[in-house]
Amino acid sequence: MASAMELLGRSFAPGHAAAAPRRGGGPCFAAVGREGSGAHRRRSSSSSSLRSTAPVDALAERVVAPPERAEAVPPEPSVAARAVVTVRRSRKRDAKCRVAERLDACADWVGRSVLLELISTETDPRKGGPKKSRRSALVGWFGEKDVKAERVVYTADFNVDGSFGEPGAVAVLNRHQREFFVESIVVEGFPSGPAHFTCYSWVQPTRVHRDPRVFFTNKPYLPAQTPPGLRELRRLELSDLRGEGAGTGGERRTTDRVWEYDVYNDLGNPDMGAEFARPILGGDQQLPYPRRMRTGRPKTFTDDRAESRVEYPEPIYVSRDEEFEEGKNEMLSEGALKALLHNFMPLLVSSVSPDFRDFAGFHDVDNLFKEGLRLKQALQDQLFQKIPFVRKVQENSEGLLRYDTPDIIKRDKFAWLRDDEFARQALAGINPVNIERLQAFPPMSKLDPAVYGPPESAITEEHIIGRLDGMSVQQALEDNRLYMLDYHDIFLPFLDRINAQDGRKAYGTRTLFFLTGAGTLKPIAIELRLPPMTDGCARAKRVLTPPADATSNWLWQLAKAHVCSNDAGVHQLINHWLRTHACMEPFIIAAHRQMSAMHPIFKLLKPHMRYTLKINALARQILINGDGVIESGFTPGRYCMEMSSFAYRELWRLDQEGLPADLIRRGMAVEDPTKPHGLRLLIEDYPYATDGLLLWSAITRWCGAYVATYYPSDESVQADTELQSWYTEAVQTGHADKRGAPWWPRLTTPGDLASLLTTLLWLTSAQHAALNFGQYPLGGYIPNRPPLMRRLVPAEGDPEHAHLVADPHRFFLSALPGLTQATTFMTVIDTLSTHSADEQYLGERPDEAWTADPAALAAEREFADEVRRAEEEIGRRNTDAGRRNRCGAGVLPYELMAPTSGPGITCRGVPNSVTI
Repeated sequence: MASAMELLGRSFAPGHAAAAPRRGGGPCFAAVGREGSGAHRRRSSSSSSLRSTAPVDALAERVVAPPERAEAVPPEPSVAARAVVTVRRSRKRDAKCRVAERLDACADWVGRSVLLELISTETDPRKGGPKKSRRSALVGWFGEKDVKAERVVYTADFNVDGSFGEPGAVAVLNRHQREFFVESIVVEGFPSGPAHFTCYSWVQPTRVHRDPRVFFTNKPYLPAQTPPGLRELRRLELSDLRGEGAGTGGERRTTDRVWEYDVYNDLGNPDMGAEFARPILGGDQQLPYPRRMRTGRPKTFTDDRAESRVEYPEPIYVSRDEEFEEGKNEMLSEGALKALLHNFMPLLVSSVSPDFRDFAGFHDVDNLFKEGLRLKQALQDQLFQKIPFVRKVQENSEGLLRYDTPDIIKRDKFAWLRDDEFARQALAGINPVNIERLQAFPPMSKLDPAVYGPPESAITEEHIIGRLDGMSVQQALEDNRLYMLDYHDIFLPFLDRINAQDGRKAYGTRTLFFLTGAGTLKPIAIELRLPPMTDGCARAKRVLTPPADATSNWLWQLAKAHVCSNDAGVHQLINHWLRTHACMEPFIIAAHRQMSAMHPIFKLLKPHMRYTLKINALARQILINGDGVIESGFTPGRYCMEMSSFAYRELWRLDQEGLPADLIRRGMAVEDPTKPHGLRLLIEDYPYATDGLLLWSAITRWCGAYVATYYPSDESVQADTELQSWYTEAVQTGHADKRGAPWWPRLTTPGDLASLLTTLLWLTSAQHAALNFGQYPLGGYIPNRPPLMRRLVPAEGDPEHAHLVADPHRFFLSALPGLTQATTFMTVIDTLSTHSADEQYLGERPDEAWTADPAALAAEREFADEVRRAEEEIGRRNTDAGRRNRCGAGVLPYELMAPTSGPGITCRGVPNSVTI
């Protein structure tokens, strides 16, 4: 395959020398020949470099060419142009980095400089390829070597023929030893005005990648509208990103920019033993899964289908530009010591003293937030004698050993015990997307009755009739007053295996709620279901109702804890990880493989793809891997990812992932064209839905206006080869295990495209934010939302029932995660709930030159204004006393859909993309 190197010509070959450097003091400055004149010009060393604070306009300089000899047809005057290149440097550079920078600066001074070449949108009729400038050295690297600024500006000067046309691309050849990060390039001096090239990308040295790096103009072009001079470059760039060049197979290097697919075959490590092996997800109709980014690592010795693992903190491959930027890495580094201490001390204490493996009482849980981990004097002395490091930690890290108080207990320490708060969190908690309206009674299972028994729920009218405010069950159904959390079918197929694990106990659960006249929910029954073959009929199917005495109160609390544990597992494994992380990855990979950076839809999607593949790769290393955080912290244990695969096979449908479709599917809303969003919510005070519809509508209008700018007809959508290839590949390859499903949305009209984009933007921004950034504020108090349960609910006559009656507090806490399990989980969700300082929020786009299209920029400004108005409305709703699910005594406001946030754990903020 021809490479970009071949197209750009031999003049850019790494071995081809640049013009001789200027002798004497100061940095080198390449002499640049004028096209057609043979003349040369030089600049003084005082003007050879400019810092980032200098205005771009001041860098432009028009040089008038000397008059040529009179001819019959006067030639067009030459154009003197200047490229202004903004390079971002690391804020924190160690000694090794500083030495390497100085070596590059010295090499630059003696002629091993960075070379730039301008490429026209027009073709050269004599050569057939695009018109190109002569190469020009980037000036100022040596002179700026001691600059402390984060951003440094360098320049390169060009003199091209007047018929050159408009610059459409810039080729950058890095002849230094180290990569550097280019933010932007602005080329001035052409009659067409400044040409902007938005880069935000690493440029590798020629010792790593010999070809020049090509950056395209910020002008959007559909494939058929690509200027002649850029067509072949556009094709070659996509070919390189797909890894189609010679020698691009095998294991990927961290410097590569190649996007390919693979199955989830790196979650286990069979070479360490059978207990460390995990099933391969994807490529199997029994264990289907979306595809991930391919790394090309060697296979394991034990299983030639499984890929060898790279353990954290060793880097795992993602395309170079998908790596975290410095601000994100700083956020993660700042939390590293805190995470180390929060995990190390409980583990150390529990290993030395078995008495500390469980919480003895609720005061032990509370002390994690008040005083940190308190040790008895005898245990302190024992630890200090054996491990002197512990004394240093205990004396110097008091603040680090304390956990931040979760929001859920800041306003009302005991709210979590109340039934109304348990129900409220189904509408305004961290997982508000599973509540559904009960449309038939009794609830029915969809599992095979030959395997799992009768499909009817064990909940009968007698269980609930006295809790319906005088209504019959049929009246409550018809009046839309009965709702349900149904975790029966997702858990029941796995219960035998889950409950066989040490310290793991679970049920298939159904919880019924009644909608009160005040617009709040109250729980009226909880069904606890074990597999049909479970010994003892009383244990296999149980229904608990709100308590009438002290013992039934603690049984009810345990039943609610099991519901919360199931809810936590479904939230993390399915709603959060599967739906907003894993299922989006194929669309991101396909976008980079099939759509040029010049494509207007790629430009729209770009901020919504930021960091996602990197965070997904890290998840495979430490979160969803065998014996990782998810397996260790959630009840399903080693079967967590098999449950996620089961949900993908049985439940996931892209056509139902948009907010309105999801609300209608769950029976929480009905279509109503008279309402502002075309929907009527059946629970009016449903904070997730009401706030979500504000952002959904804003995204809908933004995508509709943007699509209309470029696609005036159905034919224009169907004729866009890159667009169609993107969607086809995302479905056929990225979601290959479901490619034959009949429900995939079509992509034949502008309306189809706008709808698809709206769904993708919703999932990566608002939906992910609603499911992620409240994890610690709402789930950091373990008794409120235990991710793992270790005991079943004892029935009268069981030996454990006597233990419950004798010491209910201790029994309840012994059913929850132990000390080490709890603190490890708290540490992880603390990090997952944290915004970094470089977060980019919905309606914000820091790069103002992301497109040169005025219509697109105008539509974006309107979108940003609508997002701001939504934020103001959310603020008003949180002070409305009539909205009892978000306002009241001790009630937390619902801010997870509030678009902006500061850094840290704020329980609000909607980033553009899945960044954590």
